[in-house]
Amino acid sequence: MLRLFVTVLLVFSTLSASASPIRLKDLVEFDGVRGNDLVGYGLVVGLNGTGDGFRNAPFTEEMLGTMLERLGVNVTGEQLRPQNVAGVFVTATLPPFARAGTQIDVTVSAIGDAESLLGGTLVMTPLNAADGDIYAVAQGTIIAAGAVAAGQAAEVVQGVPTAGTIPSGARVEREVAFELASLDRLRLALREPDFTTAARIERAVNGKFGRAVARMTDSGTVELDVSATRASSPAHAIGVIENLLIEPERRARVVIDQRSGTIVMGDDVRIARVAVAQGNLTLRVSEEPIVSQPNPFTDGETITLPRTTASIEEEQGVGLAEVRGGTSLSQVIGGLNALGVSPRDMIDILKSIKAAGALYAELVVK
Repeated sequence: MLRLFVTVLLVFSTLSASASPIRLKDLVEFDGVRGNDLVGYGLVVGLNGTGDGFRNAPFTEEMLGTMLERLGVNVTGEQLRPQNVAGVFVTATLPPFARAGTQIDVTVSAIGDAESLLGGTLVMTPLNAADGDIYAVAQGTIIAAGAVAAGQAAEVVQGVPTAGTIPSGARVEREVAFELASLDRLRLALREPDFTTAARIERAVNGKFGRAVARMTDSGTVELDVSATRASSPAHAIGVIENLLIEPERRARVVIDQRSGTIVMGDDVRIARVAVAQGNLTLRVSEEPIVSQPNPFTDGETITLPRTTASIEEEQGVGLAEVRGGTSLSQVIGGLNALGVSPRDMIDILKSIKAAGALYAELVVK
C-alpha cells in the first residue's frame, strides 16, 4: 500500500514576545567553572549467574586474570569460566573545584553480554580524564534500575538491568589544576549566544557596580574586568552578579521530533495569513493469485493465474481553508488546529511552510 500526503503551504505574521527575567547564572557559564568527564574500565562481581560469557567477552577473562595476579593469586594457564563477573565501563563527572577526598556519583554500564548487573559490586576502578591521568577511584554496590524474569520459553525484562549507578561511588584522588583566584579577567559564555542578551548582561553588570566593568566581545561572550569590580577575588565578583535578573532574547524556534510526532513551538513563533489545502491520497494494490489444477487421472499441469486488484481512495478534506495570521502563540496554535489535521500531517505542513520562507522561526527537525 502506498500512501501519499498532499500538503500545501501556510503563511502567518510575526511580532516579538518578551521573556521572563532569568538569573544570570542560568544563562551563562563562567570561565573555568566547569566539570570534567571521567571514564574507566572495571569488573563487576557477585552477580547471580548473569555475568559475561567469556567466549563472547574474552576481555573480561583477561581483566579478571590480571586482577587476580595483582592480588597474588596465580592463574597462569587456568581457564576461568565464572558466570558472576561482568566487564563494565564506569563514567562520572568531576565537578568544578572538587577537592581530594570528595565523593561523586558514577554510572556503570555493561559492555559484554551480561544479562543483568543487579546485586553486583564494582571492584576498585581508576577513572581517567582526557589527559590520561587518574582523578578518582570508584568502588561499591550497584543500584540497577531494572528487573529480569526468565523461564524456559519466555523472558520479561523491565527497565535496563545492564546499567546502574553507585551514589557517592567514587572518591576524588587528584584535583584539577585551576586557580580561579589568579584570574584578572573572567569571561561569561552565553549558553544561547545572542547579541541582545549579551548587551543586556553588560548593562546589568555595569549597573550593579556603578561603573564599566563588563564588555560584550561577541554574541556569546561578555568579559568581566575583575580588578575594576574592586571585589576581594573573582569568586566574590561572581557571587555579586550571578543572581542578577536578565530578560533573555531568544530566536523563534519550532522543534519537530519525527519519530514520536511531537511538535514544540516557542512563544515568539509567528505565521502570516495563508490559505491551506490538505488531504490524503491512498493507493492500494493487492495480489490474489488463483491456482488451477487439472482433472484427476489426466495429463495436465497445475498452474497459477495472477489476479491483481488496484484501487485509489482520496480522503475528502476541508478544501481550501483560510488561516488568519497570528500575533501570539495561542493564535498560531488556534490557526493550525483549525485545519483539523494530525500531528504527523502538521509536520509535513510546517516543513512546506519553512521551505517557502513563510515560517518566521527556526525549524529544528530531529
